[in-house]
Amino acid sequence: MIKIVTVIGARPQIIKAAALSRAIAKEYSGRITEVIVHTGQHYDANMSQIFFEELGIPAPDYNLGVGSGQHGRQTARMIEGLENILLEEKPDFLVLYGDTNSTLAGAISASKLHIPIAHIEAGLRSFNKTMPEEINRIMCDHASALLFSPTITGYNNLIREGFKTGNSGPFTSDNPAIYHCGDVMYDNTLHFSGLAQKPADVLITGEKYILATIHRDNNTDNPVRLSAIFSALHHFSLKHKQQVIIPLHPRTSGLLQKNLTGNLFADVSDNQFIGIIPPVSFLEMTWLEKNASQILTDSGGVQKEAYFFRKPCVIARPETEWVEIVYTGAGIIADADETRITQALEFFENNPVIDFPAVFGDGKAAEFICGEILKALVR
Repeated sequence: MIKIVTVIGARPQIIKAAALSRAIAKEYSGRITEVIVHTGQHYDANMSQIFFEELGIPAPDYNLGVGSGQHGRQTARMIEGLENILLEEKPDFLVLYGDTNSTLAGAISASKLHIPIAHIEAGLRSFNKTMPEEINRIMCDHASALLFSPTITGYNNLIREGFKTGNSGPFTSDNPAIYHCGDVMYDNTLHFSGLAQKPADVLITGEKYILATIHRDNNTDNPVRLSAIFSALHHFSLKHKQQVIIPLHPRTSGLLQKNLTGNLFADVSDNQFIGIIPPVSFLEMTWLEKNASQILTDSGGVQKEAYFFRKPCVIARPETEWVEIVYTGAGIIADADETRITQALEFFENNPVIDFPAVFGDGKAAEFICGEILKALVR
């Protein structure tokens, strides 16, 4: 029996961890013991606890409860807590997801204690180092022993950075193994799509609607960018008499009145076609994605989920790690530019996407990852 410690902190990581926990329970319960550490990076119950409950994830064995704060302070508190846990648990592997401060803290803690790291979602690159996530993912990749990339693009990014494809075990950060394994979020979509639940407080008023999610600081905290996004949605919804549903984190909701310029806040508030709602659960979000006509987002995860459900996606960022979505024509990078967002929404309104090649694997990424972790320890 081997022991892994899984670190999660942000809502998307909780969802991704569900796939691995499910694979362990189903296929590897006699060979892998999982200890779950929740850093508490997302501390709101609607953003965290409800996901454990509805996705059937085992309750965390530890919760560091760090909450929000400046990057340095938040990460430092995580490192301190994780180091103590790793010294006590002595795992064979530390499993990390994505690119959050929780990911970075886990990478630093484990590497200092010489505990091998398995990084899920390795190799993703925006090529924009002003994003904290870009720094986090690069540092985690270069501290990891096993790197699992969800796409061939991510796999090739690792090769370009000097990672080798033919290494033999034992695997360490100096002698890592890289894999193209597919996306654990696609595993989840296949598993949970049939359980999707319509949000109780959402009234669908027309034949179709746009789903929009905005959460990145460079959008929410910048009045020009936030106003451009909401102005595009406001005018498009009025022109087409089409509903726009926007689940917003409480922090972002609080910024609307402050950061929407001119009369835009009043215009959006009075727009009968725009529905701003509180954060939704994973199964509710799945329902909203599954039934939308198109999706606008600055979230990497939502970009992928739009693709999984065969929905066109307008990307409110200047770049994306999920370049396959753009290459296939299923996504358009519009940044926070009102004209480009409007043009992209209009294009997909008039030209529905019909071709979504299978670029995110076969829905069995989590089983593959568990199997490779086991192989790495018996070599």
